[in-house]
Amino acid sequence: MNPLPSEWAIRHRADACAVTQRRFVPGEYFYTLLFHDADGYRREDLSEEAWFNRNQNIQPFSFWKSRYEPQRTPEPLIRENAEQLFCHLMASNDPPANACYVLAVMLERKRLLKQVKTEQGPKGRVLIYEHNATGDVFIVPDPQLRLDELENVQGEVAQLLGTAAAAP
Repeated sequence: MNPLPSEWAIRHRADACAVTQRRFVPGEYFYTLLFHDADGYRREDLSEEAWFNRNQNIQPFSFWKSRYEPQRTPEPLIRENAEQLFCHLMASNDPPANACYVLAVMLERKRLLKQVKTEQGPKGRVLIYEHNATGDVFIVPDPQLRLDELENVQGEVAQLLGTAAAAP
């Protein structure tokens, strides 16, 4: 499981199909399905065969197609960087929506995260990101920032990064 608050906790990308239990082969296409249950979000990764044979009456909250690559172990870092700060903020009980959004966009530009879907959630629009290396899924509320708010949010993110880098 990701170290995220209960509603946002989504398990890592699976190495095998949730239905057939067959292990994915590097380069194989598979489908990720997110279901919104009473306990939060539940992830299922399905092979193409399982995807086409599923019960289509049961509709997920969101789904997308990806290419399977085995998970890499991230290199240990001494200082917290933008990626670590983003994960840390997303794991907190009350993540700052504006900062998380800006960090997600920044990490998307660095090709560390990819936006796989945009959905209308119970509390507004949410952006669904997948971490390229680990397959972790992050659901980031869209704060609908205005252009005149960006400078303040960028300052907030820079301050958070500076504080994180200064920490021992």
